[in-house]
Amino acid sequence: MVSSCCLDQFNMLSTDDFRVMNRIPRVMKVPGVVSEFEDDDQQSVRRKRVIVVSNQLPLRAWRDSVSGEWCFEFDENELLAQLKDAFPPDTEVRYVGTLRADVDAADQDAVAQVLRDKLSCETIFLPVEMRNLFYHGFCKHYLWPLFHYMMPMPGTDGVRFDRAQWAAYVSANKIFADKVLEVMFRDDEDGDHVWVHDYHLMALPTFLRRRCNRVKLGFFLHSPFPSSDIYKTLPVRDDILRALLNCDLIGFHTFDYARHFLSCCRRILGLHSESNRGHIALEYYGRPVTIKILPAGIHMGQLGSVIAEENTLRMVKELKDRFQGRILMIGVDDLDTFKGIPQKFSAIGELLDRNHELRGKVVLVQITNPARSLGRDVQLLLDEANGIAKEVNAKYGKPGYEPIVFMKGPITTREKLAYYAVAEYCVVTPVRDGMNLVPYKYTVCRQGCPALDKALGVDENSPPKNSVIIVSEFIGCSPSLSGAIRVNPWDITEMATAMCTAITLPDTEKHLRHEKHYKYISSHDVSYWARSFDQDLVRACRDHYHKRYWRVGLGFAFRLVAMEPNFRKLLGDTLNSAYRITNSRLILLDYDGTMMPPASVNKGPSHEVISVLNRLCSDPKNIVFIVSGRDRGTLSKWFSSCEKLGIAAEHGYFIRWTRDSPWETSHSMDLSWKEVVEPIMQLYTETTDGSCIENKETAVVWHYQDADPDFGLWQAKELHDHLESVLANDPVVVKTGEHIVEVKPQGVSKGIVVENVISSMRSKGKAPDFLLCIGDDRSDEDMFESIARSSADPILPTIAEVFACTVGLKPSRAKYYVDDIVDVIGLLRGVPEASVLPN
Repeated sequence: MVSSCCLDQFNMLSTDDFRVMNRIPRVMKVPGVVSEFEDDDQQSVRRKRVIVVSNQLPLRAWRDSVSGEWCFEFDENELLAQLKDAFPPDTEVRYVGTLRADVDAADQDAVAQVLRDKLSCETIFLPVEMRNLFYHGFCKHYLWPLFHYMMPMPGTDGVRFDRAQWAAYVSANKIFADKVLEVMFRDDEDGDHVWVHDYHLMALPTFLRRRCNRVKLGFFLHSPFPSSDIYKTLPVRDDILRALLNCDLIGFHTFDYARHFLSCCRRILGLHSESNRGHIALEYYGRPVTIKILPAGIHMGQLGSVIAEENTLRMVKELKDRFQGRILMIGVDDLDTFKGIPQKFSAIGELLDRNHELRGKVVLVQITNPARSLGRDVQLLLDEANGIAKEVNAKYGKPGYEPIVFMKGPITTREKLAYYAVAEYCVVTPVRDGMNLVPYKYTVCRQGCPALDKALGVDENSPPKNSVIIVSEFIGCSPSLSGAIRVNPWDITEMATAMCTAITLPDTEKHLRHEKHYKYISSHDVSYWARSFDQDLVRACRDHYHKRYWRVGLGFAFRLVAMEPNFRKLLGDTLNSAYRITNSRLILLDYDGTMMPPASVNKGPSHEVISVLNRLCSDPKNIVFIVSGRDRGTLSKWFSSCEKLGIAAEHGYFIRWTRDSPWETSHSMDLSWKEVVEPIMQLYTETTDGSCIENKETAVVWHYQDADPDFGLWQAKELHDHLESVLANDPVVVKTGEHIVEVKPQGVSKGIVVENVISSMRSKGKAPDFLLCIGDDRSDEDMFESIARSSADPILPTIAEVFACTVGLKPSRAKYYVDDIVDVIGLLRGVPEASVLPN
């Protein structure tokens, strides 16, 4: 039954109110460890709750230098701290993560209690060794480079796969999941939305889904996702993909990242995605996993309030005076290998080398945030950047002028915003980056506000506001900034040319570019990002309470299989009870994947299969059919020893009731269309390595199972469209299946076989009162659908006992399932012998 709080989620409200000032909490202080607070009013009504899970809490934590007290406050610059303002005020947003501070073990419980009660934060304290292996080891020195397209080359320091680091990563993710479960179980979990963030916690969904079938679970990746060729080098690639697929919604900043993820799912796990009304989804064991493409945004209200502060305005005036007469460019980056800082400095050097008139005028202020990880690579980067900056400044600088001003953080947000406001150009050129919101903040600061306009001396007679962004092609914000000058950061000459182009743009064009960016950024802010993700999470989970779930698999092979409520396993006792009391039985069996493993090299039936079929056929109350897509010649040869076995070949185009009876056809054959189809398929076969053609009597099939997955799928779609266009007036259908494109006559399917056989039995006065149908693939679903349709028709005689059964625990129109082929043979072998049946 759907709880009332769950129904509230489906009628979720949204708001455009940022509520900035009254949503930023006061500083929390812990004297010694914990201070006394006045109790907040507790709400008696259950509120909607969003649980935000990240490696680190979006908090600042420090000890007061005088009192030694722990102090805590939300870091208003953090995206995760800002997203809470996207939700209505009655929404409870709770955070789960670690602190960016080392708290003594004796103080941890008390600190965690304060953060829980006063800042809605659930704090995780990882053991020091685990944290180092998990974060500094597997996350920063293995996954971070790999996800930024750096191949783990043998002998490279810091990028080898380490099983101990992976074990720490898994253990840490389990601890995070346990903490989330504590939060969820404290109240009714039905109303909770769990939103997991970034590559540190990609294993968490498996641990959470294992315990909570219907948890509304979303994941957002803030870093790039590499191409399949790079991702496949990861030894635990399957584990991570399967863990992520235990989510309901997976978000990416750009289509490229989502495309790479879907390609990995297709190439590694054999999963295919579909687009339905603008939503991309994978079906994973009956559960739809929705893929969300949504760039993050900035907090417009919060940014505007900081810009308007008196201290910010004072800094703006000082910077304007300091750089008066200069052409000011600004760059703000983390101190990270992938941010392209040395390349940027080299481009400034080349710009001044090629443009003498810009010497003494152009200034690049490069601000770097502190490094987030430890390692030799950070120091090497810093040494390289310092070396290039000194060389350029020595060559082109003079007293009172330096072309490159290299400012190493930490630098306050206020000072960064002041630089954004006075700089006419912003240069953001990482060689690879997830999203990067620096150009967004820069654009908003250039737009300014009345107080900033006054500080800059802007009035109604001043030129229109403008800004120019030079942005790398390889960062997530690039597709959103259609007015930016895009560059390849590996091409120093191109970057220098782009800088020169930006400087020489007419003011009218600079203004148009600025207006275009500001319009997009102001309408796609952090509130839009968070609300859109949350609404899609509700949509992705709308069928949670309409399905039954089975937990299958151990470790990272665990998956939750979603089925219809009346779907259950077919047991021998259930089947045999119905078998004994019926007198006219119809048994329909698929062959490949049902009676014979599809991966078997020898495709012919085993002696055991022949024996089971002959045993069933020996009962005069039984009519047994093999219903297969294979040609009639092969099936006749394989089952020549089964005298009373019926065969429906080529999906039922050819039918015979016993070995010695003639073949019947569903309708007359006109195969002239084959003369058109075969040359077309041959063309695609020649251009698609690993593909082949199967020519049947009544159908032609193009197989591409051994082709490259992406190229094969691409060619299959093209072939399908090509064939449909040339066969539009022919009595055939073009169908796509699992690694096949098939052309066959209209009106031919396994479902038609069921209808024809049942109709024939009724016409002979032997209407079946028992029906067993077993199959494993898409073509067999036609049989199950036909059986369900016949059973629901009030005009037709009712079949007392119907057992439509699929092989494998997976979504199906059948009402029953068995685990595998062994179970199929076991069921058939276990039915009572004809000699002991009652007369």
